[in-house]
Amino acid sequence: MKNKNLISVVGPTGIGKTRLAIDLAKHFSTEIVSCDSRQFFKEMIIGTASPSAEELAEATHHFIGNLSVQEYYSIGQYEEDALKKLNELFEKYDTVILVGGSMMYEKAVIEGLNDLPEANDENQNKLQEILDDEGIEKLQEILKELDSEYFEVVDFHNHRRLLRAIDVIWQTDKKYSELIAISQDSREFNVIRIGIEAPREELYDRINRRVDLMMEKGLLDEAKGLEKFKHLTALNTVGYSELFKYFNEEWDLEFAVSEIKKNSRRYAKRQLTWYRKADDIHYLQLGYSEKDFDGLIEYINLQTQK
Repeated sequence: MKNKNLISVVGPTGIGKTRLAIDLAKHFSTEIVSCDSRQFFKEMIIGTASPSAEELAEATHHFIGNLSVQEYYSIGQYEEDALKKLNELFEKYDTVILVGGSMMYEKAVIEGLNDLPEANDENQNKLQEILDDEGIEKLQEILKELDSEYFEVVDFHNHRRLLRAIDVIWQTDKKYSELIAISQDSREFNVIRIGIEAPREELYDRINRRVDLMMEKGLLDEAKGLEKFKHLTALNTVGYSELFKYFNEEWDLEFAVSEIKKNSRRYAKRQLTWYRKADDIHYLQLGYSEKDFDGLIEYINLQTQK
């Protein structure tokens, strides 16, 4: 199936990946597979900037709003489901689009997950006690000390990611960042990675304005409706955890919104750190012209002929 091509659109949150993915899908008359793990959940539309109804109508998307926050869904399950879907799509199309900023989920699709050990119950129980007694900040501190490189890119608000990384480090006596860096190189399709980049100040301004737009669209009501699920992993994420503190009267609304903006910018910074280490991403500038898009298509066509 090496004559089949997966175009993976990557980049930090708020940079415009959805629009580019749709433009590419329309050009190649194909469909889109999402690897944005936050957009899997149908109850989290506004806070995850899921594609609008109009955008979904422009091109067929997969793995958008396909789960409930009450469902447990692992990266391993996603890898299996995404590859199955790609095999189906490659029966109909020579080219398929992958899009999303969840770095490990993209890696699972284009390279495969690494052969990491299963969770160790003793380690997990010990880490859970630390989380319960000393809070997530203590887990962040432990991981930063054990593997500062992975700490730079991990979603450190997600305690499950922290628990997993520390557990693996304790079991293997190796850095998690080193273990996941090993490519499995087992895919039967070509991968062409496309990124969008912008000056950091412009990106951060876009993020701030997008949070304001989310609030205008009803993020507060969306989060209020999900408050009863705030203990679930899916809701332990930027845009929701801050508003739960507002509902709990720990923060006022203005401060909660400012924290959403700050944490979104921090997440974008971690994404930029991750992508900067890759040497196989072809970049477009934010605000690309029709001429730039034509140049991108030319580049993609050249890659498919190799």
